[in-house]
Amino acid sequence: MTRDLPPLNALRAFEAAARHLSFTVASEELHVTQGAVSRHVKNLEERLGVQLFLRRSHGLELTDAARRYLPVVRDSFDRLAAATSELRRPQLASVLTVSASPNFASKWLIHRLGDFARDFPDVDLRVAAEQQHIDLSTSDVDIGIRHGEGQWRDLHVTKLVGERVYPVISPALLANGPPLDTPDDLRHHTLLRDLSSNDWPAWLKAAGAMGVDGTKGPYFNFTSMALDAAVAGQGVALARRALATHDVLSGRLVPLFDTELTSQRGYYVVCLPSRADEPKVVNFREWVLAQTRHDREALAELRQQLKRERAGESHV
Repeated sequence: MTRDLPPLNALRAFEAAARHLSFTVASEELHVTQGAVSRHVKNLEERLGVQLFLRRSHGLELTDAARRYLPVVRDSFDRLAAATSELRRPQLASVLTVSASPNFASKWLIHRLGDFARDFPDVDLRVAAEQQHIDLSTSDVDIGIRHGEGQWRDLHVTKLVGERVYPVISPALLANGPPLDTPDDLRHHTLLRDLSSNDWPAWLKAAGAMGVDGTKGPYFNFTSMALDAAVAGQGVALARRALATHDVLSGRLVPLFDTELTSQRGYYVVCLPSRADEPKVVNFREWVLAQTRHDREALAELRQQLKRERAGESHV
């Protein structure tokens, strides 16, 4: 049977241009000129007999035909890439590459590598800490852990943990620093701020704190740095639950008060739909979900314990 297929280069140009909505960015990704991408797309449009892009002053816009065609082309490329990788490099079947932000990699994932190696001794886990989201369709990354609202088109998305934010302090500073009986007492402490999401003003308002300036204090461009500063006794940090879990459960940080901020953001496990059922991807996804479930239970138990201890102290 003869298949009526467009040229591969034309399909690659279309897929890249449609993904970026830019011939220029597509040309940089494919390492060809912008004119070459434009010609490939024009040739594809002529072969198909349909227009794929609307050339607007602000950039490209997909036509209805392109929106129908793009998922099929992308899925075909994903499957072809996966099959080619397995065929050419069978040893990679035991390699699992995970992409995560430096925050998540350093404060959550790195502390669990021993557990993963014990549970899956035949898997060679490789961690790629990247500040920007990696394009899974053009990289060797098998699975990503992303922070956001879970709205990533053309990816298989599983929610890992929701966003909860609360203040934390080192046990030494809590014991030896100014008293922290109410949120108002935070005015006597240094507030450690996270440049990526300074939630102190919102948290202080939710807690009903009076006389506390949430706009002052050292700024850090990584949440992990603010948490490390808190561990070192430099002040009080506002922690994302997922990132602070290890430090809290290990006793390096202590949660303060009962007020927590929640948002639409959280951490998600993502992969290409064509790879969602691969055994190594399924195993990692289920393992990381089990880890976060255990964290939630342990944190809830710890908070109850701390609440009982504080209630006992108040009656002394």
